[in-house]
Amino acid sequence: MAIFIVMALSWLSLTAQVAAPPAGAPQNADSLGVVMPRKQPITVSLVTCYPGPEIYELYGHTALRVRGEGIDSVWNFGVFDFRQPNFVYRFVKGETDYMCASYPFEYFLPEYVKRGSKVVEQDLNLTQSEARSLHAMLRENALPENRVYRYNYVKDNCSTRPRDIIEKTVGVWVTYPDTVLYGTFRNEMRHYNRNYPWYQLGIDLALGMGIDGPITAREEAFVPVELKRQMADARFSDGRKAVTMSRVLNEGVADATLPPTPWYLSPVLWCWLIGLTALFFCIRGIHRKEIPKLVYSIWFFAIGIIGCVVAFLVFMSSHEATSPNMQMVWFNPLQLVFAVAVWSRRMEIVARIMAWYNVAGGAFLLIVWPFQPQMGNPTLEPVVLGCLVLGASYLIIVKKRKAMSIELARTPHPAGDKGRVSSRRRQ
Repeated sequence: MAIFIVMALSWLSLTAQVAAPPAGAPQNADSLGVVMPRKQPITVSLVTCYPGPEIYELYGHTALRVRGEGIDSVWNFGVFDFRQPNFVYRFVKGETDYMCASYPFEYFLPEYVKRGSKVVEQDLNLTQSEARSLHAMLRENALPENRVYRYNYVKDNCSTRPRDIIEKTVGVWVTYPDTVLYGTFRNEMRHYNRNYPWYQLGIDLALGMGIDGPITAREEAFVPVELKRQMADARFSDGRKAVTMSRVLNEGVADATLPPTPWYLSPVLWCWLIGLTALFFCIRGIHRKEIPKLVYSIWFFAIGIIGCVVAFLVFMSSHEATSPNMQMVWFNPLQLVFAVAVWSRRMEIVARIMAWYNVAGGAFLLIVWPFQPQMGNPTLEPVVLGCLVLGASYLIIVKKRKAMSIELARTPHPAGDKGRVSSRRRQ
């Protein structure tokens, strides 16, 4: 359950705007459906809020601002209602609904000023006809029957929606810089999660090959700050620069995230400590010819529970990035069987099969992993080695115990056959 929550919250960090519009802020602030007079020029701008310390602020936020003709409204595509029934379950399953909300800009900025994040505004180089068309499209998107959309953390979010609306409105091609900074979605996530290794671990467990394929510079704009960077140098196909002016609305800091996680709290250290503890009990078990059942049970129960979540994401989630996932080789529900089988002599054959599976599976992954497309997390290396070592030690202990039983059976007993039978019973 804990890892389930970690992974869910990790995804929520991807360009999510947790808070709904502030209480008291009038919705659809510029009177949806009312035709506005065409006396004053309208300016449409892209507002980029830099990353903050909370998990849902790690990627920053993007919104569109429309001002002129007596209005100053913000159009926010990152609003969701956490109180919706089964929200976390639906989010993990890929059925999260986000909304477009409009309200006065004066209610938007204070949140970012309070947390100390930098906020930059870029005025778009639109004709009045284009600005009005974009405004009309925004108003249509914010209507009750249109405002809800199916959220996708890298392809359809608070950053990509404004970009797509701008492209549709202008009616000409938008050419972005072709410089690719990260290469894959996972690399980009790791850059922004660099101070939050536990959250990145959840992402690396949950998301498979779907975020490891090569991406274009335009696709990297699923992160608001990257969209801002690209818009600054973008041009419309008719030669116009996409942005006419840029201004800082709040100086703040470009990175208001938390400091790096201390080494003694990092998942790498704790996973290696857990792995070394398992190795210690394996060595002691082999020496004593005793299976540390409690260690096996706890280890493979935890692996199996995580495996249930990974299996759910692979087979049930509609997120295309969750499948295929090589992590399923060791993180899968079958490990729960091993956690139970070690306690029963009758299930020894099942436990041996699972032990061989962990040895073969772990060895296979360690050899094959560098040659397949999915990127791994170094934090998981002691877990893989732990599964392999525990499986191997179980097989060694069982083999030694059987050899000892056979040797005892062949050893002459002073009491004769009767004593040998009694000895077998004691075994």
